Amino acid sequence: MLKSSSTIALIAVLSVGMTACTGFDNEIGASVDEGGFGNPTMTNTLISNGTISVAETLGRRFAADVNTEVNFEFNSSKLDANARAALMEQADWIRQFPEVKFRVYGHTDLVGSNAANKALGLRRAQAAVRFLTSQGISRARLEAVASFGETRPVIPTEAPERRNRRTVTEVSGFSNGRKATLLNGKYAILVQREYVQTAKSDETLARERIVQ
Repeated sequence: MLKSSSTIALIAVLSVGMTACTGFDNEIGASVDEGGFGNPTMTNTLISNGTISVAETLGRRFAADVNTEVNFEFNSSKLDANARAALMEQADWIRQFPEVKFRVYGHTDLVGSNAANKALGLRRAQAAVRFLTSQGISRARLEAVASFGETRPVIPTEAPERRNRRTVTEVSGFSNGRKATLLNGKYAILVQREYVQTAKSDETLARERIVQ
């Protein structure tokens, strides 16, 4: 649960100030809900009353900001150029929040035995973790690597399918005793950025209505 009164106060100021700037009655972002902070006041209320956690909203923000998936060639755990580019993007985001921990899950397509795919999924997750650590991310922050093997396909098909051969990086929680550091400013910055983005969207929609 979010406990920092200074953070809540800052969020409230941002909400009031930016709503005034739009010149409309609607809350900024009211017409935009991207599944992250798309409805900022509602999200902040849910966080403050404990309905959802800061880790959940950061996870949504992470997934919205970067490509959290990496794909692989058939029966391979080797990272190609696209995979390395996606992981570098993830690492850039992860470095901004040293309080946050992450988990990497490995997946395969449905070709082959369950046991072989479970092991292959784990090797893929391990390959992603090794690359993230090579980019300066502490191994201690990569809470675990795990494999779902072939049990959670994106495309349910028995044929080889690249989209199923992947790793997925997710926010898993906070390092011990470090949540307060995140709440002391950085979380509010993320919220402010989302307000600015959704405010621009509302202004654009308003101009379009005027033109029409």
